[in-house]
Amino acid sequence: MTILCVRFQLPPTREAALPELLGLLEEFTPVVEALPPDRALADLRGAERYFKRDAVELASVIRVRALALHGVDCAIGAGPGPMLARMALKDARPGVTCAVPEGTAADFLAGRPVAALPGVGAATARVLCEYGLDTLGRVAAAPLSTLQRLVGAKAARELHEKANGVDRGRVVPNGVSRSLATERPFIRDELDPDQHRRALLSAAEELGSRLRALDKVCRTLTLTVRYADRTATTRSRTLGEPTAHSAALTRAAYGMYEALGLQRARVRSVSLRAEGLDPAEQASRQLTFDPTDEKLRRIEEAADRARARFGPLAVLPGTLAA
Repeated sequence: MTILCVRFQLPPTREAALPELLGLLEEFTPVVEALPPDRALADLRGAERYFKRDAVELASVIRVRALALHGVDCAIGAGPGPMLARMALKDARPGVTCAVPEGTAADFLAGRPVAALPGVGAATARVLCEYGLDTLGRVAAAPLSTLQRLVGAKAARELHEKANGVDRGRVVPNGVSRSLATERPFIRDELDPDQHRRALLSAAEELGSRLRALDKVCRTLTLTVRYADRTATTRSRTLGEPTAHSAALTRAAYGMYEALGLQRARVRSVSLRAEGLDPAEQASRQLTFDPTDEKLRRIEEAADRARARFGPLAVLPGTLAA
């Protein structure tokens, strides 16, 4: 077991603390892949040799340090590859690491529903179940030619390998600064769409300000809406061009929110996450003849200078100041 999949038990108001927790993992290995908003993969092959401890023992140390230094507990799955570590995490709970030892992957997967396998969508799962291939054990035992007729040649090979416990994935380091997040919890479960939009405006303004302060732009914006029953809906949108412009982030956030079509949903919190961060100097911007856009950007620059001098609440949109 050389790969850990760690889920930090972050409350909604602390989602932005993920970069600090990724830094904790990087004290053990430089091969860390962030999986926002609250997870990460860590390849411990070198760490096992260096510390003379196996992955499960190192997982215990990571959990203790996360609690001691950040006050955050975590659930950890361990396996010989990223896919198996992710699936082991589903059975893990805070305080106990769920591990898939070498050579036991097929047995670990056998009784699980086919939809539990990463990369198997609802349509593929439905087709397989119609032919009686409803568990990964049955998929692993099925002839490859049968799977190819059902889901296609390439997908069948990948599915057959994964169901037999062959995990060819790898951990791809992607830096702790690849995303920024902010959360807007409500004092009580909120029904009013106007209040939802007000919270989104506030979150987009904060993200834009933070991105500009770091001289960064983002390529993707992710919206998470958490409900009173503790469920959540997440939507992502790739922006037309990388940006740190608050107005553009707000439009994208509003668009994703409207697309959810919420009908009197009791919302507990909304959060926005800017992903795919790049240096602002490397970003290109489509020129426009609209003077309104240029005016908004000049106002934004002046507001940033005021906030830098007098604090983050020095300048607010009129809707938020009311």
